[in-house]
Amino acid sequence: METKNRPSIPQLGKFLERDEFIGLNRQTLTLLTRELFEEIRSGKTDASTDNNESVLAQTVLSRLNLLCKDSLVSLINATGIVLHTNLGRSPIEKSILEEMQESIGSYCNLEFDIDTGKRGERYGHLTKKLSFLLGCEDAIVVNNNAAAVFLILNTFATGKETIVSRGELVEIGGSFRIPDVMSASGTILKEIGTTNKTKASDYTAAITPQTAIVMKVHRSNFSVVGFTQEVAFEELIPLAQSNNLIDYYDAGSLNLFDAPYLGNETCAKALFEHSPSLVSFSGDKLLGSVQAGIIAGKKELIDKIKKNQLLRMLRVDKLTMSVLEKTLTRYIQKGPQAIKTHKLLSKTLLEMQIQADSILTRVIHSDKLSVGKTSTYAGGGSLPQHLLESLAIIIEDHPKNAERMIKALRAQGLIARIEKDHVLLDLRSIDDDELSEVATILNTVLEERP
Repeated sequence: METKNRPSIPQLGKFLERDEFIGLNRQTLTLLTRELFEEIRSGKTDASTDNNESVLAQTVLSRLNLLCKDSLVSLINATGIVLHTNLGRSPIEKSILEEMQESIGSYCNLEFDIDTGKRGERYGHLTKKLSFLLGCEDAIVVNNNAAAVFLILNTFATGKETIVSRGELVEIGGSFRIPDVMSASGTILKEIGTTNKTKASDYTAAITPQTAIVMKVHRSNFSVVGFTQEVAFEELIPLAQSNNLIDYYDAGSLNLFDAPYLGNETCAKALFEHSPSLVSFSGDKLLGSVQAGIIAGKKELIDKIKKNQLLRMLRVDKLTMSVLEKTLTRYIQKGPQAIKTHKLLSKTLLEMQIQADSILTRVIHSDKLSVGKTSTYAGGGSLPQHLLESLAIIIEDHPKNAERMIKALRAQGLIARIEKDHVLLDLRSIDDDELSEVATILNTVLEERP
């Protein structure tokens, strides 16, 4: 009979009483153990040690650890791209995350008015600070800027026309296409101008009784140069409002203040001096906070957006609210230099040289490293074509080894880039509190190399 060759498997209930499993989730252990025992019965797993319950227990624990291992882990960004979309865009100050525990670690007044004891409005926690910093009448926050675009168009232009320049029908990361989002929102896209030239007269000529919105879209990740013309949003505001239309700017990324390191991009304060109807932008780009879509503008329009039933599907939770509020508070109290994103973007070559020296003095094989000038971009669809001077630690290795070297660094949690067949650690995106860890990783990787 085949039964005599079947492996001996412990009784499940008794097996789960082992000391190794004390304090662990019984349901999880049961599922993992049953899976292991079934593999042994079917011959998928070697049964040579099945009588050794200690070995079986360790196998279950190993599978439990593998299952529970965090997939989302901390990395050091040495690519030089501060707003690296694949690496989570804007970094968040650790102190902000620590402060969050005080306000939302327990119950909080997310939708509770402490003064009246009645239900409150979650968006009110951010309205005052956003209005102050932007110079707008009112503001609301949804889960990202794509949601903001969708919600605005759905609220004011369902079944009606939205005028957009052909040169601004962009696609950004993750196949987010403006025409597709507009179609999904229910508005009718009305293209004007050409890819490279759109004039104010094109907007005027396109207005019909069916028009609801005159929309401008920041190109975010590319620039059109050469024989070109476009209409600034500041010019579209009076054009739209004189025709009783809504002017709307999908700014994508928007910096609050003018700063030399941010190039010639219009800042929020300057933009809102023209009293635009609506502007939307991301929270995790130049604002330097968490993923969110911020809609700002005229109060009467924001009030209508709040009545759209779709807002409940797109609203943000208390975690996002807390990070964003604490970020805005830092802007108000201390300015952009209190925001990690701006500390990185504004670093000088001298500051980066000091960082490089700090790393090199801790690396045993520093003779395999050199320091050189390079350039990078802000990233995240911000400041397209605006180069930032930077400094990088260059790993002096044979060009054929570059891919293997960058893979070895990546395995240690250090994400670098290859330039001219050499691996570069661009200091633009490395913070001071990461210098020691960078040196440790370099020591580990360089020691392993022949």
